[in-house]
Amino acid sequence: MAVPGQGFEPATGDGPGTASPGRAAEVATAFEGLLQIRRLVNGPAGAAVPAPWEVRQPPRAVALVLEAAGIPPSALDAEGRRTGTGYRVAAGAEPRLAEVTWLGPPGSSAAEEEQARLADCAAALERAGWVCLLYRGPRRRRFLEVEPPR
Repeated sequence: MAVPGQGFEPATGDGPGTASPGRAAEVATAFEGLLQIRRLVNGPAGAAVPAPWEVRQPPRAVALVLEAAGIPPSALDAEGRRTGTGYRVAAGAEPRLAEVTWLGPPGSSAAEEEQARLADCAAALERAGWVCLLYRGPRRRRFLEVEPPR
């Protein structure tokens, strides 16, 4: 795993955003690397299912898939205030799980968009071999629980 600031880190939605020059190329290179690792280590399943390193680090792997799919991440400013509307990926309740929410700054339309945008996230993740389940959490906000296939 790369140390923050010393290599590529996918956007989880809890950082400053991704509007830097060359970011799209970095994401494309990282995602192609992920697919190549899958082809090398997954045997007959190839790139269709997550590789063992992804299963050990689901938030990082899920964030890479979402960013590579062109879905925008949420963002925080230096004081920790949410400044951008998009996905947020966090560790799930168990080690092999990740949780994806759709968040935005106060007054944004994130709550109204969440069902459709989480469906977009689920579609991208399922194409990449992940299993997604949609739940309602506190305050009836929806979230995806993401896990590798069994």
